[in-house]
Amino acid sequence: MNQRTSLPCFLLAAGRGERMRPLTDNLPKPLLTIQNKSLLAWHLEALANAGFKKVVINHAWLGHKIEESLGNGKQFGLQIQYSPEETALETAGGIVKALPLLQADDYFLVINGDVFCPNLPIHQILEEVSRMKNRASPVLAHLLMVPNPVQHPNGDFYLQGDRVSPEELSNSEKLTFSGIGIYHKDLFQNLEIGSPAKLAPLLRAAMEQNKVSGEKYLGPWHDVGTPQRLQELNAAYE
Repeated sequence: MNQRTSLPCFLLAAGRGERMRPLTDNLPKPLLTIQNKSLLAWHLEALANAGFKKVVINHAWLGHKIEESLGNGKQFGLQIQYSPEETALETAGGIVKALPLLQADDYFLVINGDVFCPNLPIHQILEEVSRMKNRASPVLAHLLMVPNPVQHPNGDFYLQGDRVSPEELSNSEKLTFSGIGIYHKDLFQNLEIGSPAKLAPLLRAAMEQNKVSGEKYLGPWHDVGTPQRLQELNAAYE
């Protein structure tokens, strides 16, 4: 039995999934399946196995279908709460709206609902949270970075050791943000609840203050961006 963790966790599931049409015309993208299991279910099972108790999920497009599919979380051994958005608030806006449900004292985990990471490194993430809480100079975010996929060859940010930067540093490597990160609630303190807000500008501002750390993850990770990609992943994981 894994030790229970009280770290709050938020799954982002409010996107429209335009690139996945027509598959997402009648189904939210995070409910698309790989091996008959939805992308959200893959995350939820990994979280339950790692000892998480509560998860908050936001939704907008066809959100009722997410609630119908996952219910209160009992099937996963979790308690699921929902943060509905009338119109999608973007990543940071969605996080701010969900903060009262997350009840984070400091750090919390956020995972994009539309990435496929079958060996989600939860224990690695929990160990990192312990380190973050004990750092002499606290960071506001820790990002899981991955090698640049074919469809995103130029990456997002530079990683030098455990420092993440928007600009190139000596001996740094440009990588792609996986959509999996640990955030401190203070990163969002200047945002207004209910207003759309993107995450990247907040991260870049924190990076300029050297307050974003990161690590390179080499396990399986896929951005399920197109119907063809979904088909390929289903074939690969048969």
